[in-house]
Amino acid sequence: MTPEATLGPADTPADARTLSRFDRLVAYVEDLLNLIAALAIFGLMFLGVLQILLRKSGDLLTYLQQTIPSAYDSLALEALRPFAAPITGYIDFVELSMATFAFLGAAYTQRLGGHIRMEMLIGVLRGRALWAVECLGTLLALFVVGVLVWYGWDHFMRAYTNGDSTIDAEYPTWPSKLLVPVAFGVWWLRLALQAIGFARLTIAPKAVPVAVPLMKSVSAQADDEIRDAFGSQGVRAEVGEGAPQPGADGDAGSGPEGPREGRPDGQSDERSGGRPR
Repeated sequence: MTPEATLGPADTPADARTLSRFDRLVAYVEDLLNLIAALAIFGLMFLGVLQILLRKSGDLLTYLQQTIPSAYDSLALEALRPFAAPITGYIDFVELSMATFAFLGAAYTQRLGGHIRMEMLIGVLRGRALWAVECLGTLLALFVVGVLVWYGWDHFMRAYTNGDSTIDAEYPTWPSKLLVPVAFGVWWLRLALQAIGFARLTIAPKAVPVAVPLMKSVSAQADDEIRDAFGSQGVRAEVGEGAPQPGADGDAGSGPEGPREGRPDGQSDERSGGRPR
């Protein structure tokens, strides 16, 4: 293991400490935006259920008025009709809320390396060549997202100045359109940090990766999914079921003193040696 990989927080180079500080700052904003997007999804789900209940309750009131002979009871049911009507402008509100959970989580996903991409080429690269290709791809993404931020802001200003609104309920559209440059602006900051991190590793391939996503092996991804679903006990149980018994067939690596399964040197396979994702 290289000295750079064993540095502690107090011994970390100044450039890594500064980059890590900005990485944590942007991560706080990303977590907040992702939380808002999650709450928006929950609120929209609740609103959809309420819309269905109110629409069906209106039909129920109509049925009760037709079946109840008393005029007094019919008037009482009619007084409840304003509370049993569908939500005004529900479709327009759903359309405007799409931007909330569609864009606010983009930077958070970028930080985790969760965006869909092809890894057929970079999967065979190592060292400086790998970091250089990652840096180039991040710079291209940085340019594209920057263009989207620029024109997204123009689109928002045009909607705000002209008083653009939806057709049915006439809700103003500028709050929804403002989310695009805001969310993509945070995404641009994340890409900028990752571009700096990849450039730093291109210059010094053995340095500690900071502010860059790491590409995991298939087994490590499976362990993460098991851990998310069942906790750490699930990972140990899954590994224990497939592990050979101690002393079976003279396997030196299967006993308590032998190396761990999957790595001939006995080290853990939770990380893939610093390969980016």
